[in-house]
Amino acid sequence: MPIIFLSPSTQEYNAYVNDLGTEEEWMNHLADAMEPILFASGIQYTRNDRDQTAAAAIRASNAGNYDLHLALHSNASGEGQAGQNQGIIAFYFPGSARGMRAAQFLANGLKAIYTQPNLVRTEPTTTLGEVRQPRMPAVLLELGFHDNEEDAQWIVSHIQAMAASLVLSLTEYFGIPFFPSSTPMPGEVRLDLGVLDVYPRPDVDATPIAQLYDGAQVTVINEYADWYLIQFGDQVGYAAAEFIAVE
Repeated sequence: MPIIFLSPSTQEYNAYVNDLGTEEEWMNHLADAMEPILFASGIQYTRNDRDQTAAAAIRASNAGNYDLHLALHSNASGEGQAGQNQGIIAFYFPGSARGMRAAQFLANGLKAIYTQPNLVRTEPTTTLGEVRQPRMPAVLLELGFHDNEEDAQWIVSHIQAMAASLVLSLTEYFGIPFFPSSTPMPGEVRLDLGVLDVYPRPDVDATPIAQLYDGAQVTVINEYADWYLIQFGDQVGYAAAEFIAVE
């Protein structure tokens, strides 16, 4: 199953217009809202430390084995232009085909909820550290201009909608089912013989990521057709529902 490094802004001094809060505050609210939806959809994640710098987040990301580095930010206009700009940008490194593809999925999802979809775009960059330096595909989202009254109000009132949109786009990028929520239940593998294969997606043609024996204890996160999305230890995957008894 995919695993991402989730990196909401640590820029605590970037104030939103009309005293609505800060960039760090709202991007961390967004990450908070994403976490249960990521779990429900089987996307594992590690999150940055909000008390550290972006450089520290990049080092932590590169120290792991992640499928995507996703940075969450809001934007501000240049000097003399405060409040004049609007829009959402999904930045990616120009040499990364997978980074560009992830940016396109994320931008397309945001177009469906942003007030001006024509102002949502993807853009290559070599100047942003959280796009240039991660060793895995990376996307940095600028989710509106926080010095613009309309954008700032849109951000603070659309946290849950953005969270659902971003996770839905991630599931599309990774090719797995999307679930907006979950009610985890304990389960037990029930086999007469052999082992139960666990897959990275609900597809028997995929390469199994693990095998479970009779009696193995799992947590059932969600159900998709004849499959259960399960957690076992620190791993997540899909297994045939007929061989798991839900307690």
